[in-house]
Amino acid sequence: MKIEQNRIDDLNLELTLSVAKEDYADSRKKKLNGYRKNAEIKGFRKGMVPMSLVEKMYGQQALVDAVNDAISEGLNNFIQENNIRVLGEPLPAEEQASHEWVDGNEFTFKFDIASNPEVSFELSKDDEITYYTITVTEEAKKEMKENLLRQYGSLEEGEAAKEEDFIIVDFEQGETKVEGTYVALRNVAEAARQSFVGVKPGDVLDVNVNEAFENETDRASMLKVNKDELANLDPMFKMTVKNVKTFVSAPLTEETFEKIFGVKTEAEFDAKVEERIRAEYTQEADFRFSKDAKAYLVEKANLTLAEKFLKRWVYVVNDGKFTMEDIEKEWDLFIADYKWQMVRDYIMRKYEVVVNDEDILASAKGFAAYQFAMYGMNNVPEEQLEAFAKNILSQEEQSRRIYDQVENEKTVAAVREVVTLKKKKISVEKFRELN
Repeated sequence: MKIEQNRIDDLNLELTLSVAKEDYADSRKKKLNGYRKNAEIKGFRKGMVPMSLVEKMYGQQALVDAVNDAISEGLNNFIQENNIRVLGEPLPAEEQASHEWVDGNEFTFKFDIASNPEVSFELSKDDEITYYTITVTEEAKKEMKENLLRQYGSLEEGEAAKEEDFIIVDFEQGETKVEGTYVALRNVAEAARQSFVGVKPGDVLDVNVNEAFENETDRASMLKVNKDELANLDPMFKMTVKNVKTFVSAPLTEETFEKIFGVKTEAEFDAKVEERIRAEYTQEADFRFSKDAKAYLVEKANLTLAEKFLKRWVYVVNDGKFTMEDIEKEWDLFIADYKWQMVRDYIMRKYEVVVNDEDILASAKGFAAYQFAMYGMNNVPEEQLEAFAKNILSQEEQSRRIYDQVENEKTVAAVREVVTLKKKKISVEKFRELN
């Protein structure tokens, strides 16, 4: 096979492959023998079909397949022999000569190949990346304490409904009566909410349910009808308030301290609150450091990519799922992530960063614990956590996300050991203003 190369620039190459008969003849013959061996044609025993008939039926397909195999082999050999760091995969050039698919002809094809630049840079203590230390204020401690007490609070009887309260009501319309419906005032449409604020047990209001409860699913649930019945309902109902339920924060008692943190005194409780805030701030600061470190490393690597080719490759491999306009819209995020992946791979090789099964399981368990905590379940048994984590990892998309996350974390941890952390104190308000 004859291969001619045209160097477009440092990253782009055009190859012209000329495929002669001797490059595909043996492969074509083998393919035809395979067709003959498996062909089931009426009037002939399997494997005994005349080759002339096989040639007539499958000759051109065998030729196309054999030529494609020759092209694939030629491209792979060229890439390996020239140590090209291929970006994506070779793409047929947009302008191709037409071909007459006749056995014995020579076929000429053009391919575009792009290569990734080499990633190479050194890190040392001379490299400084900012690490923010967030100041824990009395206001922050007070806010978290109130939030925790509210989280462990309870619904109690109230007198006049406030915007965060619930009311239990009966809806009536003629002979139709719906009793004991819970209404959260925060779910009432803003335009109608003020007429609900301040209501007391025994109050009666005329309510247009369409205007007060804009969400059809919620409205159907409250009126205890099917969603498709709503259109035929007269929206005007008489609403009688039976009870007001107000959310009361948990009291500052030993029982509350024990329930939340397993301590007995308010001083111990306050210490735990501060400990949790510091842990959360550290987590936020670590996440910010990870973001800043990635940006610093990508900038240091100073990579130039064959972006025109890469856009085309993304379009081709997604087989019409995205238009070029879609790709352009998301391009800045895509190219930033692509560069980071190149830098991450380089750092992992350079500092021998290894991700093992234990790392992946530990990360999945952390994610599982976080999900349980969102529902107030903070002391989930270890075996239950592990089972939930393994279920998460059985889902391909989730597993890939966690693996990518662990690679990022271990890469940034390796970098953190090498560079200098330029520590900077900052208030939580200023920290959250950072881009």
